[in-house]
Amino acid sequence: MKRGKWADDPALLWQVAVNGVIKSTALQELGVAGSTVTARCRDGGQWQRILPGIVLLHNGVPSQLQRCTAALLYGGDGAVLSGHASLGAHGYAPSGSMSGVHVLVPPERHRASTSFVTVERTWRMPDGVMRGSLRCAPIARSVVDAARRARHADQCRALIASAVQRGDVSVDELAMELADGPRRYSAGPRSVLAELGTNAHSVAEIDAQKLYAKSGLPAMVFNRDLFTSDGSFLARPDGWLDEVGLAWEIDSLAHHLSPADHEATVLRRALLRRHGVVVVEHLPRTILGAPAMVLADLRSDYELARSRPRPKLYLRDALAA
Repeated sequence: MKRGKWADDPALLWQVAVNGVIKSTALQELGVAGSTVTARCRDGGQWQRILPGIVLLHNGVPSQLQRCTAALLYGGDGAVLSGHASLGAHGYAPSGSMSGVHVLVPPERHRASTSFVTVERTWRMPDGVMRGSLRCAPIARSVVDAARRARHADQCRALIASAVQRGDVSVDELAMELADGPRRYSAGPRSVLAELGTNAHSVAEIDAQKLYAKSGLPAMVFNRDLFTSDGSFLARPDGWLDEVGLAWEIDSLAHHLSPADHEATVLRRALLRRHGVVVVEHLPRTILGAPAMVLADLRSDYELARSRPRPKLYLRDALAA
């Protein structure tokens, strides 16, 4: 026979649970007998043990929110999500490596990694940032923790570049976070931050800069504000060859999906051309798949730019001088 408050009010369990997830000890406090929990968590039962001591109040596939909730309950008071799970809660796109949930706990707490949860004991417990019902590490910590565990350099590069491009965190903030943490598994993120130190804001631009270094053309600067002679802001091209007034634009489709973004790109390039700028445009896949053609385009347009008077446009530093 059922005994306890929950027998008279079954909805009480869901009210006490967080996102349908509840500790076994909380069930006991509500009067749910251990034998009842065991019976309901058997194969084919109404509930399931999603983690040791943690029960999910249905027998279907748990959502990512429920997995993260269970991981935090398993981690205990003050536990904080980090890595990809935290970034997902911060609004980042899902990642193929989000199957595991990374949880930070204080060093004195003994929790073993289990099932889909990776538990990290750390002296550097961050202040939790609430995202809905989930306690998450700040974005800089989440990005660095995810980057350390990236399996491939491209994954690490895309993750860090995405965070910087969104404006959620700066290269300096990531560098400080990386420097404060352990050196283990830090080679990949350190390499990417060194690349981003040249002011590249996306994976496509990093690839472009690497290719341009092989062109034999004069030095190009990237993501610098361009002004007219009266000091008015004109644009911020992806790349700018100041010697001849040539702009290089990388059409990364991932960042121009909305009609508004596409229209802004078209208007910016039309404005550059009206001011006499030679604009070279390439897709990221062309830079990777046809580098010889891209270099030929750059050299050809460089000669075109040299053949006409340089437009009276200036970088901020040059204007100030």
